[in-house]
Amino acid sequence: MDEFVRLLASGVISGTVISAILGYLFKRRTAEIQAQITNQYEQSMAIFQSTRTWKEKSVSELLGPMYMQFDRTKRAFDRWQSKNLYLEQKVIREGNLTIRDLLLSKGYLIPPELLDDAGKLVEHYDRWLEEFEEKRSGEQPDLNSTFVFVGPQGFGFPHEPQARFKARFKEIWAELYSEDQSTTKRL
Repeated sequence: MDEFVRLLASGVISGTVISAILGYLFKRRTAEIQAQITNQYEQSMAIFQSTRTWKEKSVSELLGPMYMQFDRTKRAFDRWQSKNLYLEQKVIREGNLTIRDLLLSKGYLIPPELLDDAGKLVEHYDRWLEEFEEKRSGEQPDLNSTFVFVGPQGFGFPHEPQARFKARFKEIWAELYSEDQSTTKRL
C-alpha cells in the first residue's frame, strides 16, 4: 500500500508540476498577446490623433481662411458695377494676397491631392498682384483702366482648383465635426 500511495503522490505531484508549468506558459503567452494588442492599439491611436490634429490645423489655419477669402472676393466681383478702386484695392487685392500667402506659408497643411491646384492658384495670384502693382502703384498709377485683369495672358482665375479646395474644406470639416460620423469610421 505504501507503494501505491507513493505512486499516487508522485503522480499528483508531477500533475501539479505539469499543470503549474502549463499555467505559467499560458499566462506568459496571454501577456505577450495582450502586450501586442496594446502596442498595436497605441500605434493606431497615435496615428489617428496625429491625423486628426493635422486635419484640424488644415481646416482652421488654411482651408477655412481660404474658403472665407474665396467667398469674400467672389462677393466683391458679384457687386462689381463699374470701376471701384476700393473693392479692387481693399477686397480683391487683400483677398488675393491673403490666399497666396496662406498657400505659401502653410504649405505643410495643403492636402497632397491639392498641391498642383495650390500651384495654379499661387501662379494666378502672383500674376494678378504683379499686374496690380504695374497698373495701380508707382509714381503714375493707371487709374483709367476699369479693372486689373490677367485673364487674356493665360493667367485667368483657376475656378477648378478653387472648387476643389472648397470641396476638400467641407469634406474634412464634415469628417471632424459632423455628428453622424463615428470614431471607428475615421480610424
